Amino acid sequence: MPLKRTFFAAAAAFAALMASAGPAWVHPHVFAEARLDVVLTPDHQHVKSLRHLWRFDELFSSTVLMQFDKNSDLKLDDAELKDVADTIFSSLAEYDYFQFVTVDGKDVRMKAPSQIMTNFDNDQLIVLFESEPATPIKLSGTIDFGVYDPTFYTAIDFTEDANMTVDGLPSNCTQHVVRPDPDTAIAQNQKTLTDAFFNDPTGNDLSKIFATKLELQCKP
Repeated sequence: MPLKRTFFAAAAAFAALMASAGPAWVHPHVFAEARLDVVLTPDHQHVKSLRHLWRFDELFSSTVLMQFDKNSDLKLDDAELKDVADTIFSSLAEYDYFQFVTVDGKDVRMKAPSQIMTNFDNDQLIVLFESEPATPIKLSGTIDFGVYDPTFYTAIDFTEDANMTVDGLPSNCTQHVVRPDPDTAIAQNQKTLTDAFFNDPTGNDLSKIFATKLELQCKP
């Protein structure tokens, strides 16, 4: 079964099937440790881009290796790695590359990355890419950056706060990592969450309320 189906296209269908037994059955099946670097413009007044690095779990990585190792030499050469990258690039497009950005609660449109790069390190698949906002984001108000899979199939985990960073933040801004407690997130968003969410959590983007995010607070 191709990567696009097992990892992305089938994710929503699988999660919905598991959800039919109740919300407790909806849980990730692919895991990745992540790093997010927010890059500022040279004048340090706007957000220029987001740099992502994801290190996938060994089980999923071995599945990728078996699927894309066309010459069966138990490794992926440059052409095979490009095939992996191209598949991930096309598969993630409909999910906005698992990233969300808001300014004062309003969504910010992000451009697709120019490319996705892949590698293997210690038997784990590494994915790297950089994306830019459609227009530079001014450092003003509350700016949130998060990475999540709206299908709940993939867990993007920032194991340490230091894995979500922004260098050169001006003195009028502060940063902190927000890790929502699931029960608290549900209670705080009870009016927004509907029966449809609990019956099919893959059918909307409300899963972002559970995502770890980097929050910037900037005064005028």
